[in-house]
Amino acid sequence: MNADESARRPLIAILSGAGVSTDSGIPDYRGPRGLWRSDPEAEKLVTYSFYMNDPDIRRRSWLMRRHSPVFGARPNAAHEAVARLERAGVPVRVITQNVDGLHQAAGLSARKVLELHGSARSVRCVDCGGGGTMEAALERVAAGEEDPPCRDCGGILKSTTVMFGENLDPEVLAEAVAITRACEVFIAVGTSLQVHPAAGLAGLAAEHGARLIIVNAEPTPYDERAAEVIREPIGHAFPALLDRLATDG
Repeated sequence: MNADESARRPLIAILSGAGVSTDSGIPDYRGPRGLWRSDPEAEKLVTYSFYMNDPDIRRRSWLMRRHSPVFGARPNAAHEAVARLERAGVPVRVITQNVDGLHQAAGLSARKVLELHGSARSVRCVDCGGGGTMEAALERVAAGEEDPPCRDCGGILKSTTVMFGENLDPEVLAEAVAITRACEVFIAVGTSLQVHPAAGLAGLAAEHGARLIIVNAEPTPYDERAAEVIREPIGHAFPALLDRLATDG
């Protein structure tokens, strides 16, 4: 396919949520077996006010990160299907609520992935803004630093994920809105569409004339506005959907 043919194909925007990564061994948060339902106290470990004001919460947060399934996870069929769609020459952008980096690990161009909630693979200082890799920070924890401070200024380090109580990066959100308005197909996959402002992108897409497709095990508030709702397991249904869209295009 040449560049002119690719440019004429409709832009597909994909809003991916936690359900996309469950087949990679990363639990979701709000589903029937989600982390916050099985252990509500765990939510404090990723809540900004608790994290900033309670050293014990920070120590527990670092221990949680050391044992996070994110760092041993591998892309699954859903991530691979999106990368395959890009390789087929279909214009695609991913707006992800996930922080695991698995879309990129599957081979999707990093510039095609917009991480709404940041990344679990890096850290930043809340005081001076200095950053580094999560891998290096966790090595310090393993060496005995229970709450490793910033090496530049001594400030509090946190992952570059957006914690509960923090606002999304306005520039990232603005880009997500622009993509949503420009796309012709908008797929919400593995997301409950209950957490705003990300959830509102589905409604915005429909308002701007995009074909809204929802792939999720549980009902969402936007199902009635969707052109198609798929309840089948994501690992099978989502790759089949993307293969169909690639052929239809």
